[in-house]
Amino acid sequence: MQPVTIAPRDRLIVPLDLPSVAAAEAMIGRLGDSVTFYKIGYQLAYAGGLPLVRQLVGAGKKVFADLKLHDIGNTVARGVESVAALGATFLTVHAYPQTMKAAVVGRGGSDLKILAVTVLTSYDDGDLHAAGYRLGVSDLVEARAQQAQVLGVDGLVCSPEEAASLRKIVGHQMNLVTPGVRPAGAAAGDQKRIMTPARAIAAGADYLVVGRPVLEAADPRAAAEAIVAEIAQAAT
Repeated sequence: MQPVTIAPRDRLIVPLDLPSVAAAEAMIGRLGDSVTFYKIGYQLAYAGGLPLVRQLVGAGKKVFADLKLHDIGNTVARGVESVAALGATFLTVHAYPQTMKAAVVGRGGSDLKILAVTVLTSYDDGDLHAAGYRLGVSDLVEARAQQAQVLGVDGLVCSPEEAASLRKIVGHQMNLVTPGVRPAGAAAGDQKRIMTPARAIAAGADYLVVGRPVLEAADPRAAAEAIVAEIAQAAT
């Protein structure tokens, strides 16, 4: 399968990691048409932000519901049905086989795409070993990617460092969404496996999640535009 052409602006996903719906709406206003794709995760979802999914979709934006579901199969399937009804484009689940299988069932015939979180980008080999895993990051990511592909999952959340190897495994049949992206000179924060936007695109990432370098910039719109320009140059 040939790679799908994605507009550079649509490749940037800005997470609304903010404490309230009001703060999120203010940031959306500041960013204007510089951003077309937003992510709503734990912080905003638990602050009453899930209805914002419908609001953003109604305004022509796309939404990534980063809820990282993981529970018994029936619970996951029902939760996925609810998120699909909101109109989100992406939803994350943890890449455990039973969870992924249930999420695909819950998605049904909707347009919602299920993304499997392989290994969090704040983890390294030491963190996995401390949690009781025998595999290191790269081996566990590849094993979970293969399982996700077999189960019909639509895409993977992975660090930019794994994008190239995963692209060889899944081809262009799955979307690769990479957090842990930082423009040159930006602080790494709590991310341990990071890469610049240009390098992430070159490695095979389809979508880049870039948060603090945009949200904490003096001019968030200019910061977003700069990242989109870097993506466009790298994608040519």
